[in-house]
Amino acid sequence: MSHFLTEESPWSVSKRVLKARYQALSEKIGKRLSQRTLKIGISARIFHPEPGSTGLRSKTLQYLEESIAHWVMSRDVLVFMIPTVNAGGMLHNSNIRLRDYAKHLDGLVLQGGADVSPQSYSQTPTRPEWNGDRARDMYEMELLLEFIEAQKPVLGICRGCQLINVALGGTLYQDIASEVPTAIEHVNALYDSHRHAIIFPQESSLAPLFADQPEPMVNSIHHQAINNLGRDVGIEAISRSDNIIEAIRYRKARFVMGLQWHPEFHRAQGADLLDCTPILDNFLRAARETRF
Repeated sequence: MSHFLTEESPWSVSKRVLKARYQALSEKIGKRLSQRTLKIGISARIFHPEPGSTGLRSKTLQYLEESIAHWVMSRDVLVFMIPTVNAGGMLHNSNIRLRDYAKHLDGLVLQGGADVSPQSYSQTPTRPEWNGDRARDMYEMELLLEFIEAQKPVLGICRGCQLINVALGGTLYQDIASEVPTAIEHVNALYDSHRHAIIFPQESSLAPLFADQPEPMVNSIHHQAINNLGRDVGIEAISRSDNIIEAIRYRKARFVMGLQWHPEFHRAQGADLLDCTPILDNFLRAARETRF
């Protein structure tokens, strides 16, 4: 009986070897990407020049509050402050735009700070001290929308929570005390030591994270709050005593969430305040998943 042996052609052998090498290289690159340290951008606070001042106070300063940077870095990620990039009136022009930061960074944190300007949600300030920071609003709204467009996760803290809502078409109470007479104090002289209880609605994505917390407590350092919700924005938490919105989520993104409290201050103010590490971990998990 004759036996016929089928030999592979040189082309078939080469094709099989190249395919194996390609798969090995792809797996190696994928592993390196998954192990690469995350790079998280944090929006800048802005100090505007003071009339008649000299030295640094005569210049525009952009800066980070230390606690927010250290809170994010506590999960062993790299933090970068994202400066404004407006070319108009600058001494040194650049082709870098905010979309470049959204492209190269893995996620965005919008830190707290000055009031959101009522002009940003088509209202007039009812008192001069509530003018807010319109320049910062425009910078951060563009930054937010670029990260959403790039499908990167965003976490907004205090002002950042309000800004997410405004950028998506919502409005704010300019001042809780004067516009919501039934509300409890949401800011006082205690600053970050002031606190109150919150509730997670049944449909909240935060509820499962804190199911073992019968009465979660958070700090409260805000005189403004979300009024009308923006497009496709859902409520994640409310104040137990007065139903003021305390956390939101943009439903059409993998992870775009705003917290009205300051989680970065919690540990320093005692163990009775909510440990928000699970929220930070979910944000960073989304950053790892969306960078591919």
